[in-house]
Amino acid sequence: MTGTVYFNFDEEDELKSIFQKNKNPHRIIELLSMIAGEKIVPGETLIIFDEVQECPEALNALKYFKEKANEYHVIAAESLLGTLLAEPKSYPVGMVNLLDIYPLTFDEFLEATDPGLFSYYKSIRKEQQIEDIFHTRLLDSYNSYLIIGGMPECVASWIKYKDPARISQIQQELTEIYENEFSKHNGKVNSGRILMVFRSIVSQLAKPNEKFMYGAVRNGGRARDFEEAIEWLVSAGMLNRVYNVSKMEHPLSVFDKPDQFKLFVFDTGLLKHMAGIDNSAILLKTNFQFKGPLTENYVLQQLRGQFDVEPRYYSDKNSEIDFVLQHGTEIIPLEVKAGEDKSAPSFKKYVNDHHPEHAIRYSKRGYRKDGTITNLPLYLARKTRELL
Repeated sequence: MTGTVYFNFDEEDELKSIFQKNKNPHRIIELLSMIAGEKIVPGETLIIFDEVQECPEALNALKYFKEKANEYHVIAAESLLGTLLAEPKSYPVGMVNLLDIYPLTFDEFLEATDPGLFSYYKSIRKEQQIEDIFHTRLLDSYNSYLIIGGMPECVASWIKYKDPARISQIQQELTEIYENEFSKHNGKVNSGRILMVFRSIVSQLAKPNEKFMYGAVRNGGRARDFEEAIEWLVSAGMLNRVYNVSKMEHPLSVFDKPDQFKLFVFDTGLLKHMAGIDNSAILLKTNFQFKGPLTENYVLQQLRGQFDVEPRYYSDKNSEIDFVLQHGTEIIPLEVKAGEDKSAPSFKKYVNDHHPEHAIRYSKRGYRKDGTITNLPLYLARKTRELL
């Protein structure tokens, strides 16, 4: 690639007419070259269409590029593309490759902020002893990640300025931008309800069992009032949904309880900001109401994509298991601790009764086996599958 040409459909409204009036990709390229002020060379120039949801014709034009002008390299990007793809006739199925891009995971954050420590992190193998000096440094980076999160602008700002106030400001702006996007791209879903669900997440997770309650969004709220809004937010990638299962058996998804689930935010740094948690509470080992949910949000974010089946959780009248993983036919119970605490009666009882091959407790303790339970330091959550 010798260069890129960038077109933003949100900022340049007149771009839309090119795609509305032309189906021939070579003619489209001619016109785009004139606007860009440079020749678009097949195989050498990368063409970027940003905020493509503002011009569905441009997204649809990708099929003409595939069929008649395959020598051009085109990327179409949009922050809430999942919602657009859910609409019929909006997307050239089979003509494009879809790539979901998420906030930086902890390992990516570490690589960006502390390459030397990342080299050590990469070298960690199963049942390896982690020296105290590295354990302490990795926990410090983990605490920083809880505050900064994985949004690229936040991470870039931290590397450049090391200023927590700037991070907080960016997170506030991002939250406002997303909330504004809800009303622009909601389609047939009521944008007020989308906003109400999104803003209720902190109070939902602050409840003792964290289960999503429609009545906590609005007094007297019912499933039918907010189901579509939840689906919209999950499709948009803004929220991660974890279902409760009636049994911890293979295959997990068969035992989903569709009416019982938890909703987490896609970036832990944004959740920390939305909850108004002071940085000192994270850095000074303070116990605070929201510490458990914030840590679970982090673990879920790191588990994403590691296993073929998305994590679930288990809960009945007598017990709760924070997360349940399916690895092949094996079922793995997970316990999440925000500090060094080991108490987890439901988790221990399950392990004693069922003797699973693997049982994992995430905490700030070191990497070690406690009987049948493996304690993984929270900073190793992203290496869970690798360390099984």
